[in-house]
Amino acid sequence: MPRCAHCDGPLPEAARFCSACGSPVSSISQMPTAAGGPAARSPRVSSAAEIGRLDSSSSFDAGGFAPGTVIAERYRVIGLLGRGGMGEVYRADDLKLGQSVALKFLPSGFSKDAVFLDRFRAEVRNARQVSHPNVCRVYDIGEVDGRHFLSMEYVDGENLATLLRRIGRLPGTKALEIARQLCAGLAAAHAQGVLHRDIKPSNVMIDGHGRAKLTDFGLAIRGDEAADGEISGTPAYMAPEQIAGRGATVQSDLYSLGLVLYEVYTGKKTFEASSFAEWRRVHAEQQPTALTQHAADIDAAVERAILRCLEKEPAKRPASALQLAAALPGGDPLAAALAAGETPSPELVAASGETAGLRAGVAWAVLLATFAIIGLVAWLNGRAMLIGRVRPEKPPDVMAERAREIIQKFSFSRAPVDSVFGYRTAFAYLDSVQKKDKSPDRWDRLSPQAIEFWYRQSPFSLLPRIAFGSNTNHSDPPVEVPGEVSILLDARGRLLGLEAIPPQKDESPSPGVSPDWNKFLLEAGYDPAQFKPATPQWTPEHYVGTRTAWERSASEPPDVVRIEAGAYREKVVYFLAVSPWATASRDSPGVIPASLRLLLAIAIFWLALLVVGGVWFAVRNLRLGRGDRRGATRLAAFTGAGFLVIFTLSVHHSAGVEEILYLLSTLSVVLYFTGSCWILYVALEPFVRRRWPHVLITWTRVLGGAFRDPLLGRDIAIGCLAGALQSLLLRAELLVPRWAGLAAPQSIGLFFQLFSVPRSLIRVPIGSFLFAAMLGGLAIVFALTFFRVLLRKQWAAMALLLAILAVAHAAPSDPPLLAGAFGLLLWGIPLVVLARWGMCALLVTLWVSSMLHDYPMTFDSAAWYAGMGQAGLAVIAAITIYGFYTALGGKPMFGAAALDD
Repeated sequence: MPRCAHCDGPLPEAARFCSACGSPVSSISQMPTAAGGPAARSPRVSSAAEIGRLDSSSSFDAGGFAPGTVIAERYRVIGLLGRGGMGEVYRADDLKLGQSVALKFLPSGFSKDAVFLDRFRAEVRNARQVSHPNVCRVYDIGEVDGRHFLSMEYVDGENLATLLRRIGRLPGTKALEIARQLCAGLAAAHAQGVLHRDIKPSNVMIDGHGRAKLTDFGLAIRGDEAADGEISGTPAYMAPEQIAGRGATVQSDLYSLGLVLYEVYTGKKTFEASSFAEWRRVHAEQQPTALTQHAADIDAAVERAILRCLEKEPAKRPASALQLAAALPGGDPLAAALAAGETPSPELVAASGETAGLRAGVAWAVLLATFAIIGLVAWLNGRAMLIGRVRPEKPPDVMAERAREIIQKFSFSRAPVDSVFGYRTAFAYLDSVQKKDKSPDRWDRLSPQAIEFWYRQSPFSLLPRIAFGSNTNHSDPPVEVPGEVSILLDARGRLLGLEAIPPQKDESPSPGVSPDWNKFLLEAGYDPAQFKPATPQWTPEHYVGTRTAWERSASEPPDVVRIEAGAYREKVVYFLAVSPWATASRDSPGVIPASLRLLLAIAIFWLALLVVGGVWFAVRNLRLGRGDRRGATRLAAFTGAGFLVIFTLSVHHSAGVEEILYLLSTLSVVLYFTGSCWILYVALEPFVRRRWPHVLITWTRVLGGAFRDPLLGRDIAIGCLAGALQSLLLRAELLVPRWAGLAAPQSIGLFFQLFSVPRSLIRVPIGSFLFAAMLGGLAIVFALTFFRVLLRKQWAAMALLLAILAVAHAAPSDPPLLAGAFGLLLWGIPLVVLARWGMCALLVTLWVSSMLHDYPMTFDSAAWYAGMGQAGLAVIAAITIYGFYTALGGKPMFGAAALDD
């Protein structure tokens, strides 16, 4: 009995079509003429199965070339593998490369046909563009004795059609494996713009290892070459639009793949027909039988995925082979939603991704590396941080007591009701050093004035004028109430400034006597012998009765060149130690440098963009039902509650009515901020969820309360390591130039509110640093999303944001080029963390980096601030250990099980 050249099935006598695959028996079938219409276009049918049964034990038919024949001085024929209407396929040895190949020859009659030769060459061109383990590779094209052939990968196995006839349907696990491999191979072809157009079981090879390979690109075309009116393929496996002559698309290949997978899972054909016209009718009208009617054990997800491929309308089929693969059991539903062009829901994002954290060995490596880097950072602080170079000799409480002693002895003051104090960085002094001194060791010769201590006392409560500002400080609220006194000391306790407000009304007729200025100068820390009287030049802000001044008479370079003072009666109400770098700021307001103006312009532009664009996109997303209201509400509630905690723990409180007014103003700021946070989250989060949802997986889980999720533990552990590494780079930026003989950038300052606010250990990590990290992380993610919308490429968006952050880092620095290079490294770390591990890992990175940047970490137990620094280290260590433990997900930390992990 003759057999079909396409599927090797039996052919009844005088049959025009194969009852198994629907292929015409002749190479080209003439379509009947429709009544009253022109003749239908002749369909181009598929080529023969190149290999047929490829069992290595099969006997070889000699065919047109006897075994041992050497073709084109390169290929030695082993034997004939298969023969069909479209030619012969031989197994041969490639003598140059020393590997087995398959040689496909066109029939002699077609070698002179220009149409078939073009089609033959197109097969090679299209197939060579696709390189994938699940696609049979095509190597080259050749000609011998007037016959054209191509060389391709030899697959030692059998085609899927033969396998299914031999064993029926495949077991579920193997069927799923084959399905995934076919999706991968087809996706690789589509990625190169190639449409196969002839996917069927006989064009799928199963090699000796059970791997599927897509073969025969004889009918393949470029996607942009598809034309209406052309019918190409095997009728039994053609999509409705394909068999109707409306051209082929990616969805046409997926329809054919769905028919193949239907057979793989059920062992049955999806449709049955006996003529081309009937095949066209059943593809267009007949619905496939449910797979579970053939085999009840088929997974429901498999059935849904295959039946979706078999939709009559191409738009209802999967958008891509990758989407089909994601819809199969064990696939990624998030990837499926993205491939379908849908915005995944927050619940789908939370349910996606990995469920495991870190293997025990990796977790231990991350933990130990983090601790080692943190230890190195703490050791380098003495060489890099300002507090290590200019160590304040006394803690804030002792310095405050010294300030009170000066006031009690020499200045005018009413009985204080309230007082505040703290350290601060003298940026004017540091800027002058940076401008005038270009030596590598310029930061090793700093004056004690580099760190200043300020103290204020008042007969009234001291509450800041700016609601929810930076807390009460040396200038907020302004010194303006009679009886208020403000004092400034350097790091050694020497007096730098004093300002006291005399009474508004004084009925005493006595003019009083002048203070003992020599005694006052000695108490302030100056030797009167080194100064000589001078004419006053610096005018105090408030009224003084008498003014006096002294100029430095010593020859050595001083850090104080002049002293100005004023008295009201016998009390000192004004004192100013004038340094060489002092400027009359009230006479000539400072000019903002061009670099800072650029940063300010960028900040204003970005803020305006967020406000205007945020409101517009928020309204749009809410109308379209895209906004994550639940997540936005939780984030806003967490933010608002956090700011209220900061207010409770950090603000300098009072018992007066001012506290109520300040509380109300603070609540208004908190409500404004949380409302803005809600709007911006609703506006921008859906875009992140659609274009970059993987960065939100852990974040979405955390908003849902999954604080023990191993993935969260992984992100915390990675974030702690990355934050420690970023902090180490900050130290390196200060030390490397000096080692290279260059002028180093400014020493790292310090978050001096740590020393000025009670319970700061609780406030700083929970408040300022945590919320700054959260807001900074959200800003980075949203900026990346915005840039990606503009630039259409993720890598371009990342590069642009990295460049902006590096410029912002380098703008205020000296030298800027070196700072820019370090800026690329410093900001490259969090961006890589974001891209690889997501937003939660980014937030932890920024938080740990901020903690290590601003906390006085030190191993010097003699330093009065050592306890605070060690407490900060303990906080970071606790978070790192929590991440380590949670990332294990219950797996053992020690023992053989952990070692074997």
